[in-house]
Amino acid sequence: MAVASDQATSICSYCDRAIPSHNLNLHVAHCSRKLEKCKICGDVVPKKHAEEHFLSTHAPVACSLCSDTMEREVLGVHKGENCPQRIVTCEYCEFPLPAIDLFKHQEVCGNRTELCHMCSRYIRLRERDVHESRCNGGTNIIAESSRNTSPAERDHHDAPRRQPHEASRKRLLFTIAITGVAVLFGSLIFQKKAEHSQMP
Repeated sequence: MAVASDQATSICSYCDRAIPSHNLNLHVAHCSRKLEKCKICGDVVPKKHAEEHFLSTHAPVACSLCSDTMEREVLGVHKGENCPQRIVTCEYCEFPLPAIDLFKHQEVCGNRTELCHMCSRYIRLRERDVHESRCNGGTNIIAESSRNTSPAERDHHDAPRRQPHEASRKRLLFTIAITGVAVLFGSLIFQKKAEHSQMP
């Protein structure tokens, strides 16, 4: 005995499912008592779980780093790209610090100097990349500067290149440590001010 497959259906306004037309009224009555459509995302959830759905999916949440409140969907992007308290690294010393402190730290850190082993000159870290692209083994820069230098200074440039001393490495590590302590102290002051401003 063949069953008719072309039975008329209607869409339930609660669950958006196709329901046989002769059962629609009974189905809608059941859905209206048991289900609820989320006004934000349109998902159909049991009425008893509607509040839980809202809290776990749509309720504003606070960033654990900076305490700003935002929608849950953007929290991951905020923490990874926008949060002022997210941890980033200095491009000169690779020291980890909060993003809000990065600019001031790099202003100081980028002004430190480092010996170029190609031309034996001390170069600011913020200028290192440009210098290295123009240095070319020291010939161009030494040739340019030799016109304005005395023979004694030229001999100094021609002297064998020195390797960095242990003292200069220790000085670099000491500078990084001092800068890190200063940044940490500044971050703590910022947090204390934020806490006091939030108090009634």
